[in-house]
Amino acid sequence: MNPLSPTEVRALRAAAHHLNPTVAIAGNGLTPNVLKEIDLSLKSHELIKVKLHGIEREERAALLEQICAELDCAPVQHIGNILVFWRPKPEGAVEDTKPRRRKPAPKNKKQAAAALEKKARK
Repeated sequence: MNPLSPTEVRALRAAAHHLNPTVAIAGNGLTPNVLKEIDLSLKSHELIKVKLHGIEREERAALLEQICAELDCAPVQHIGNILVFWRPKPEGAVEDTKPRRRKPAPKNKKQAAAALEKKARK
């Protein structure tokens, strides 16, 4: 994957600020199942955070490089025990659109009359 420009990295870091970690890596390290989870998360979200538990400082940088190499994603940020990755969605991916929730029906006569009045004003 091509490296990101500083402007792109800055924008992605800002977008990732409010995200919660989607994957956690702990004592067993980077197993094939963990790689699969990171891959699935990148396919559905593009931008993800990964939390590291009990992994030494030197190993974190190596883990970052290994994940980027194996999953063809770009490193956005490495701060403490948090790694942020980005990979664009595949071209044929369909956006996940949630169906809209309908408003609940009125519970009593007064609420029903108010709803009808509101509808008539429109």
